[in-house]
Amino acid sequence: MSIANNADLLAAVNQVMPFGKYSGRKLLQLPEPYLVWFHAKGFPEGKLGQQLALIYEVKLNGLEEMLQPLIRN
Repeated sequence: MSIANNADLLAAVNQVMPFGKYSGRKLLQLPEPYLVWFHAKGFPEGKLGQQLALIYEVKLNGLEEMLQPLIRN
């Protein structure tokens, strides 16, 4: 996913997981092992998959703390 602007990153951080065990959580709040599992199995198609892949990279590179202030209620 190429981030066109800051709005894309903000949207990914605040996207709510729509299904599964962690349904209702913001993507940035998903546990890293869950994202690693998705990475191994394949991210879903479309925008959600791109956002999950971005959050996976964020967590893999230890940038989660830096993005925590971007979470909106």
